[in-house]
Amino acid sequence: MYVVGIDLGGTFFKVGLVDTESGEILRKVEWETRVSEGKEKVVERMVKAVLEVSNGGDYIGVGIGSPGSIDHDNGIVRFSPNFPDWINFNLGGTLSKLLNKPIFVENDANAFVLGEKWFGAGKGHEHIVALTLGTGVGGGVISHGKLITGKDGIGTELGHVIVEPNGPQCGCGNYGCLEAIASATAIRRMALEGQKKFPESQIFSAQEVNAKAVFDAARNGDLLGQMIVERVVNALAIGVANFIHIFNPSIVVIGGGVSRAGDILFTPLREKVRHLVMPSFKDTYEIVQSPLVENAGILGAASIVLQNL
Repeated sequence: MYVVGIDLGGTFFKVGLVDTESGEILRKVEWETRVSEGKEKVVERMVKAVLEVSNGGDYIGVGIGSPGSIDHDNGIVRFSPNFPDWINFNLGGTLSKLLNKPIFVENDANAFVLGEKWFGAGKGHEHIVALTLGTGVGGGVISHGKLITGKDGIGTELGHVIVEPNGPQCGCGNYGCLEAIASATAIRRMALEGQKKFPESQIFSAQEVNAKAVFDAARNGDLLGQMIVERVVNALAIGVANFIHIFNPSIVVIGGGVSRAGDILFTPLREKVRHLVMPSFKDTYEIVQSPLVENAGILGAASIVLQNL
């Protein structure tokens, strides 16, 4: 059985044909989104990409992981900051008419947790919290095998829990959100803020000042790198401990580019969370790195179809 997953981004979109038994992506393409050309042109390109990867073959449906506020029951993009003319756009219905297949649309962070449930570290788990640490911080929650979305389908904005009151301003307008401290964007900002005080930091000898440079410097004993990593871990630990108390998951999966830091992130994170959770929650969960890496978007989108059918 095959499904098509579309990982929709403001700059590029990726489309893959997924074997649902093995979780293997049989064929995939990456195309420019070209938002400025208008939604009709973007949809046309998505259709062509789906036809290319499916090769006219038999697939049961298409899942789309889209940024923004999504009415997943009706396949409507209510609002997405990267797609200014997509207000209340019936993306699912439009694609369904053109492809004559069932189309399912979900917020990309919710798609991430579904991907972990069907193909990743959450396989076999009914209670999952998943966080993706990238440009921002996204999150999704599965409880009793079902995706939690809230009344309007826009719930579980895990990246916008406040973990550092009076902390740095977040893109959402609030202060001290998890996204404002633990995202790749925030890590880079903290490094640049520290440059005046720590001009000799190894971070600034890297080819590019980014999250990877910060974690690499911290591993080598660089003081600024270690200070930033400690702040990131503290913020993440507070957030994760809160999610454990609220959702009682059996597994917390962390993905996105920042997660590639590996042990320097996960070892202290597990230790701090263990100290923060109530005694009754100890040993009820595990915290793991997502195994899906660059295929998380496509597999997450493909999982939307499986979750709905």
